[in-house]
Amino acid sequence: MPELDSVMLSRLLTSLTLGFHIIFATLGVGVPLLISGAEWLGIRRKDNHYRLLARRWTRGFVVTVAVGVVTGTCIGLQLSLLWPSFMEVAGQVIGLPLFLETFAFFFEAIFLGIYLYTWDRFKNPYYHWLLSVPVVIGASASAFFISTVNAFMNSPKGFKLENGEITEIQPLIAMFNPATPTKAAHVISSAYLTSAFVLAAITAFIILKKGNNEYYKKALHFTMVTGFVFAISTALIGDFSGKYLAEYQPEKLAAAEWHFETEKGADLIVGGVLDENGEVKYGLRLPKFLSILAHGDPNAEVIGLEEFPEDETAPLFIHYLFVMMVGIGMFLLALSAQYIWLYKWKKGNPYSKYLLMAIVVSGPLAMLAIECGWIFSEVGRQPWILWHVMQTSEGATTSEHVGSMFILFFGLYVVLGWICTTVLLKMFRSNPAETEFEEMDR
Repeated sequence: MPELDSVMLSRLLTSLTLGFHIIFATLGVGVPLLISGAEWLGIRRKDNHYRLLARRWTRGFVVTVAVGVVTGTCIGLQLSLLWPSFMEVAGQVIGLPLFLETFAFFFEAIFLGIYLYTWDRFKNPYYHWLLSVPVVIGASASAFFISTVNAFMNSPKGFKLENGEITEIQPLIAMFNPATPTKAAHVISSAYLTSAFVLAAITAFIILKKGNNEYYKKALHFTMVTGFVFAISTALIGDFSGKYLAEYQPEKLAAAEWHFETEKGADLIVGGVLDENGEVKYGLRLPKFLSILAHGDPNAEVIGLEEFPEDETAPLFIHYLFVMMVGIGMFLLALSAQYIWLYKWKKGNPYSKYLLMAIVVSGPLAMLAIECGWIFSEVGRQPWILWHVMQTSEGATTSEHVGSMFILFFGLYVVLGWICTTVLLKMFRSNPAETEFEEMDR
């Protein structure tokens, strides 16, 4: 059992905050794209169902943004309080995207406010839709900029650290480091994917409860098709991410895949458990698939954990996180593909009870995959807070009051979660879509 010193408590509190914030951050990136797409379809097809979708999703989105602002502020505060040595380096080297992320958020918030209060104010409805475009850009840009900071932690570039002094700072090189393309692309694509399945899950639940009227059928179709597109893109980006790890962070890939010995034509292990001797049992071995994932060559050599000091490699439980993340992603891809096939097939029934139940489950699973992905990313980097530059223990505070902070912030997140859930439920239960559509269609 790890000792609950200031370092461990700082890690636990940061994990708690990030784990809670990532729910709202993910929706904050993905939902604007769905809102914009729904309104565009409504205008183009002269279909008020889609326009109503955009209108109602916007209301719910504003609530999640409000909570996300609070949790995002908590992260900024905790970075300074819990990780002062890290922020001394990051503040000087990677401060540019931190500033740009704030700018992108304000850019998004300004246009979101205008978008929210100008419904039905324009004779040409495309003018209102155009206001959603900056919201989408701002949300995605915000995700991109903050992802470059995390990428910097995995691939610190653009500075030199000599005798505790930071020199030769190059902010753009630090920002556009080797990890940035795959990290940012994966974060943004998975946010679109997860948001689509969360909204699809809510819609499927309502269809199971109320029946499949035209409004909910269109909502389900739009979200499932969107989910299918981004399930494919996320899988492709994940493949590039594996190749990045093989080149720049081979010990992280080896720990994730339980690859202990350097070898050519390496097998990919799916599932399994480790016994007391470190042997893998009950795992499914896919011959040469790890070499394909790492280098695109079935006979390529993949570096094993034996090449690295034991105290400089990640805990092996990250394998389970990796398997869960990939497994859920494959499930979402298969589920959306099945829905589309049944929708296109004349004899198919895309609204069967069992398929709808699977879609309901897909929303929480998609969010679980996001959580697993972020834990994998952060724990897989251990023991480094800056890869091969600064260890996590070196970046943490020595304060004795982190435990009290943990309790206070835990209570805050419980209250915020309860408020958000209560407000959203009351908002939509008191104003059902059927009633609003009748008023809108008059």
